[in-house]
Amino acid sequence: MKLTSILAISVALAMDAFAVAFATGVGLKALNFRQIFRLSWHFGFFQAMMPVIGWQLGLKVRVYIEQYDHWVAFILLAFVGGKMIFESFSHKEEESIKKDPTKGMSLVVLSVATSIDALAVGLSIAMLRISILLPAIVIGITAFIFTVTGMILGRKTGSISYLSQYAELLGGIVLCGIGLNIIYEHGVLG
Repeated sequence: MKLTSILAISVALAMDAFAVAFATGVGLKALNFRQIFRLSWHFGFFQAMMPVIGWQLGLKVRVYIEQYDHWVAFILLAFVGGKMIFESFSHKEEESIKKDPTKGMSLVVLSVATSIDALAVGLSIAMLRISILLPAIVIGITAFIFTVTGMILGRKTGSISYLSQYAELLGGIVLCGIGLNIIYEHGVLG
């Protein structure tokens, strides 16, 4: 897998983390280094580990679906991308944050929720017989950077903006495009 594809996947996956971090930055009355680091570290760590878990699962089932592995990768990426696109159009008004989501169980739940898509991406990478080490590292670092950026921008903006909606839409489009590229590279589209 080319580095540009890994970076595109990483950015697409980080859009959920960015959107949550942005909303967190907006909702917290005071934002300090510890909060930014906690949320960014956890989002980055979970985003890096979920593809590894998905990859491990993919290695176990790959032998059974080798003929159709590119279709599995395409369907998973299209599903995750489609879900992100759909969610970007749901105009839920964000509630103001009453307790600090960078602590306790809220932190764990948000970390899993923003990284579950990376599990499917890891499964896709296993189907393509690609090592997971570099993608996992790049995905984790990208999520960390996007979370820091989202929290700081959210705090500076001061109110919920349409930015998070467009970030999620763009991420979904990128994942769908990468899925199409996979089946194109396997000669399905021409």
